[in-house]
Amino acid sequence: MTDNIDNDPKRIRKSVRLHPDTVVTANHWARKLGLTETEYLVAAIEEKNLRMSGDFDIPHLGIQRLNQLIDEVHALSTNAANLERVTTSGFSSIIRLTQGDNYLHDPEDGELASGTSASAAAGA
Repeated sequence: MTDNIDNDPKRIRKSVRLHPDTVVTANHWARKLGLTETEYLVAAIEEKNLRMSGDFDIPHLGIQRLNQLIDEVHALSTNAANLERVTTSGFSSIIRLTQGDNYLHDPEDGELASGTSASAAAGA
């Protein structure tokens, strides 16, 4: 491996044994990114360390999918609340009808209006 960062006093030299396929893949990506093999391996190890500690960027598609799922959960909770409201209202209507609290069941005296307001309206 070529090593262009040997002169950095803050770095420690380590030997690593890699599978030949891993070396080929690392060389390919290092060339593609314009890095030396050592720079690529250092970047790969640092990225793996960040990922293991939970400090990493979520890819753009992952964020979009997560936002879509959040929107769907919100829509489902709104639908559930609406169904609850309609069901509660329907059962309340049925209970009111079965209790007999209906103005149609009041006794009639033959007049269209009853009470003082009807007699006041007739006298005026």
